[in-house]
Amino acid sequence: MSAASPYAARLGEIPTERREVEVLGSSTAYWVYGPADEAAPTVIAVHGFRGEHHGLEPVIAYLPDVRVISPDLPGFGETSPIPGREHDLSLYSGWLAEFARTVAPDAVILGHSFGSIVSSAAVAGGLKTPQLILINPIGAPALEGPKGLLTRLAVLYYSLGARLPERIGTALLRNPLIVRVMSIAMAKTRDPALRRFIHDQHDTYFSRFSDRDVLHDAFVTSVSHDVRAFAGVIDTPTLLIAAQRDDITPIEAERRLARMFPDAELVEIAEVGHLIHYETPAEAAGAIRRFLRLPVARGR
Repeated sequence: MSAASPYAARLGEIPTERREVEVLGSSTAYWVYGPADEAAPTVIAVHGFRGEHHGLEPVIAYLPDVRVISPDLPGFGETSPIPGREHDLSLYSGWLAEFARTVAPDAVILGHSFGSIVSSAAVAGGLKTPQLILINPIGAPALEGPKGLLTRLAVLYYSLGARLPERIGTALLRNPLIVRVMSIAMAKTRDPALRRFIHDQHDTYFSRFSDRDVLHDAFVTSVSHDVRAFAGVIDTPTLLIAAQRDDITPIEAERRLARMFPDAELVEIAEVGHLIHYETPAEAAGAIRRFLRLPVARGR
């Protein structure tokens, strides 16, 4: 039985439409939330590693007057892999730039976690956007974070998944027990209902990758890059929404990252880790609204 979403009622009031578009020779699935009026503020929201568009829905639930376009990354969710290409940072950033130019060329770009790397690389590479928003940005090498040992174990895990016979390797990568351990390690909330929802989200969506090769490529990309490499050349006004208990990028590293941007604002959220989008979406949406200079949402 699925765990009830604390955000379902809000999200249910927001119009949602699934669409598809061809990008780089493959079909990209994406969802449009919010007002049909294209004059409304538009945000393209890029999800994190192993996730898909559902992960950012709790934040979207608190942005009812914003037009949010949320695609599944190539090889994840309902988006096909890009044929004949390694799914590295060049692929993902190029895909995002082409997707944005095709679907919403003047949109604000938002990226969560791995999506923060993809979004930053795309903007640094020439993707035009009026504003950039990074939630739980990867602001330091994953292997150097407070859970560096766990990251090294993850490297071993994904390497085994890629090298074992395909059926066994794929089963290992989709193993529900390992997915649950990952979920428990990231969740900080003590609210049992919210924890059940978070674990259910990971159980349901964390293994919706197309194949183990794409997953391995994306993992290697996620631990080989961070936002620091792009911060200094991004002159777009940027909002960083960081967690004070993030085990992947410590808050001190996020503060240093903010200073690397020519024009950046850092909002810190206490008592949460790498799952801002699940645990404190109202706070994240509030920071986004202020950054976009939107009025306070109804019902707050």
